[in-house]
Amino acid sequence: MASSSLSLFRALLFLSLAISAFSTRPYKEGLTPYFYDYVCPQALPAIKRVVEAAVQQERRMGASLLRLHFHDCFVNGCDASILLDETPTIHTEKLAGANNNSARGFEVIDQIKAEVDKACGYSLVSCADILAIAARDSVVALGGPSWEVQLGRRDSTTASRTTANNDLPAPNMDLPALINTFQKQGLDTKDLVALSGAHTIGFAQCFTFRNRTYNDTNISTDFARSLRSSCPRTGQDSNLAHLDPSPAQFDTLYFHNLLTQKGLLHSDQALYSGGSTNELVKTYSDDVEAFWDDFAKSMVKMGNIKPLIGNRGEIRLNCRRGCDGWILLDPTPTIDSEKLAFPNNNSARGFEVIDQIKVEVDRVCGCPVVSCVDILAVTARDSVVALGEPSWKVRLGRRDSTMPSRTTANSDIPTLNMDLPALIKVKDLVVLSGAHMIVFAQCRIIRDRIYNDSNINHAFAKNLRTSYPRTGSDSNLACLDPALASFDTLYSNNLLTKKGLLHSDQALSTDGSTLELVKSYSCDYDAFWKDFAKSTVKMGNIKPLIGDQGQIHSNCRRVNCV
Repeated sequence: MASSSLSLFRALLFLSLAISAFSTRPYKEGLTPYFYDYVCPQALPAIKRVVEAAVQQERRMGASLLRLHFHDCFVNGCDASILLDETPTIHTEKLAGANNNSARGFEVIDQIKAEVDKACGYSLVSCADILAIAARDSVVALGGPSWEVQLGRRDSTTASRTTANNDLPAPNMDLPALINTFQKQGLDTKDLVALSGAHTIGFAQCFTFRNRTYNDTNISTDFARSLRSSCPRTGQDSNLAHLDPSPAQFDTLYFHNLLTQKGLLHSDQALYSGGSTNELVKTYSDDVEAFWDDFAKSMVKMGNIKPLIGNRGEIRLNCRRGCDGWILLDPTPTIDSEKLAFPNNNSARGFEVIDQIKVEVDRVCGCPVVSCVDILAVTARDSVVALGEPSWKVRLGRRDSTMPSRTTANSDIPTLNMDLPALIKVKDLVVLSGAHMIVFAQCRIIRDRIYNDSNINHAFAKNLRTSYPRTGSDSNLACLDPALASFDTLYSNNLLTKKGLLHSDQALSTDGSTLELVKSYSCDYDAFWKDFAKSTVKMGNIKPLIGDQGQIHSNCRRVNCV
């Protein structure tokens, strides 16, 4: 149809759709453990099932998943940046010194993401939240404490290998460096000691403790000798040693080891080398409940490091990939945007309002729950209502396309010079064309009619020619009926007096099968409203993407990367 007035969309800055169609509560301030309780109560149980299965298959995986969350949060906050693969624009943190050939468990995170998206029916739970929940569930699966995980994080769109290299604690750090590294993240000495207790599970590679084994003085001689048998001075860098005597049990043996100079890493033993952390190490070695309680508190505190919330970041469809960039999609090297199709180019408008609606509804819902195509459908209804009725129930649950087609848009959208045979299906055609009572058309699409058509009121054409010359002024606007800001029946009355602005409009009353409908609607306002609502619902049901088809765009102008 012809270009529409921007005022068409003003009615929808606060979508009731967000609350009535999806039973989710808007958490506007920070994180909450209840974030998914209403919108997808199946989310956390789904994550737990996958974690438990993975840990049962390989006990070491629990420590690996816990470490992923730790190494994520220390690099620009808990935003799942550690999961992003290398691309021409993303310098993956997986290749940072502390992670390269060391960080693991990515396949389990992929499995969790697939399972939780299946359970929720769409991509709702962020990868950052998955990391936080998987860390907690891993500790529990290995016999450790539980805690309420604060939720509502969103995923980053980029990563920083440089920051990872600078901000992640190194295994050769002394106590002052460790304290400084933790303080940089807003964590204190107690957090340092309690979180280091995560080394009660898992393993370390030879290259991380070789220097300690051969050169440190604060190491048990027998312990060092036993380590050297599997970690020679050169080679075998990836040989593993357990971080404490019970690497698959979340206990306090890690701290007992420190008291007898059997910390595997230099940074471990630094916690008990005559410094300010000695007393905490002693306390935790004797009091498992104190350790568990402080560990849980410190995990929650670490999980609050600079989360992306509200409209920042995105909800990834694939935890390994971020974003690069139908009628809303902008052109990219791989997107042949429908905005550039002839019926839309320099004509379709209101995209900024759709952007504003998307931001507002995502803020209300707390995450991208409402698809851009459902926003279009609800916006169309609410715009008509704002201009004077009618209303109708909008069917919802559509998902967004990942690939537009300019060719199909050029072929399938009605053009302004079409005759009746090209336009028919009769009733829907006539009633939906009635939407032209509230919009404008540009000079370039009415020019041929006002200068060359014979079925046009002479005085009407003459009046239009004064503002719309044969050449130039292509974008000058003309109203499609006399009361363009009111949803009435003057459009149909115009057709009966040969004052249809477009050739395709006037074709509806040119002695064809649609003439009687035009006459009927011109004098029966209620019949027009009722049929318009029915036909709009019918149009809204044209080949919707539902279920697992398509996606929920985080940005209506771009496809989420998959």
